Amino acid sequence: MKSAGPFVVLILALAVLFSCAGAPAAVPAAEADAGTSSDSAAAKARAKELVTGIPSTGSTSGTTTGSTSGTATGTATAGTTTPPPADTATPTPVVSDDVPPPAPGVLTDDERAFLERYLAGLDYLVYIDEAAGMDPALAKMAVTQANRYLIEKMGRTVIDFDQVQRNKKDQQAAYMAETGGSIGIMQYLAQKFDADVYVEISMRAAGSERGGRFYASAQGVMKLFDTSTSQLLGSLSFVSPEVMSPTSLDGALSNAVQASIFTAMPKMTDQAKALIEASLANGIRFELLIQNTPDARAISNLRRALARSFRLVEQVSYSPDETRLLVFTFKSATAVEDAVYVAAERAGMPDIYLVFSRGKALTFNSGL
Repeated sequence: MKSAGPFVVLILALAVLFSCAGAPAAVPAAEADAGTSSDSAAAKARAKELVTGIPSTGSTSGTTTGSTSGTATGTATAGTTTPPPADTATPTPVVSDDVPPPAPGVLTDDERAFLERYLAGLDYLVYIDEAAGMDPALAKMAVTQANRYLIEKMGRTVIDFDQVQRNKKDQQAAYMAETGGSIGIMQYLAQKFDADVYVEISMRAAGSERGGRFYASAQGVMKLFDTSTSQLLGSLSFVSPEVMSPTSLDGALSNAVQASIFTAMPKMTDQAKALIEASLANGIRFELLIQNTPDARAISNLRRALARSFRLVEQVSYSPDETRLLVFTFKSATAVEDAVYVAAERAGMPDIYLVFSRGKALTFNSGL
């Protein structure tokens, strides 16, 4: 029995060893529950991503199993799509061609400066009222004296009496071709000479001899017309005191005419400035005649494009042959011409061109 003891002990030790190696390691219950809970939460988050298309937020910590392995911290799950960033660019404003006119009489600083220069530089065409039946010598004398005042006192360039007379004859054909007789010949000449105001004089003078001396007096009316519209702006009555000439009655009459005209002219020019300024609430009036206008829609586009550059645009008439527009602005005639080209380009009429201009009346061909 003593010799078998060690063997028995050895066999019992080997049995215990094999039983321990074959049994699986026990997993703590808490750890198993945590693993199951983690797998379930990850599956739910992945399902939500697939349905909504929105990636899950936050951080996932711990060990993931299945298709991904390792530790993920704040990393987007593979297979999700990141939405593009929002467009923060400022949208381009939509600008309409329908521009409301500014309030009449409310001028910008530039417009006020232009108006002051315009009024200070008004040009005049002086002639007689042919219907008044004035003595030809007296009529010429009155116009000459008025022009003398404009030259000497105001530094203006004038059209003298004889030149007006010649132009009335020489310009008849051009006058009829350009206007068809729609305006008077004197208004046409005033526009052609770029006068702002047409002054029409009617007067009479009378004289007598007393005691070897000659006495005379004169009285009359000056009418002021807007050259571009032929509208009567106003009138001014004048009269001279009785004047004397020691040499002749003609000398006395000449003195009376000179005295009355020189007395009336400063009042006339001041009145002309005031009347014209009052009539320019929306600016200077320009007439645009456009020849060859078969497309009414193009003219409508042109009218709205012009409204971008002018304070007021009015359409007077339309036909396939020609369209007449009025524009009001505090700009020069050359600036008006340039603005028409810009507006026509916008309106789809790039081939428009100027046929001729006469003061504040401009005639174009549409080029259509």
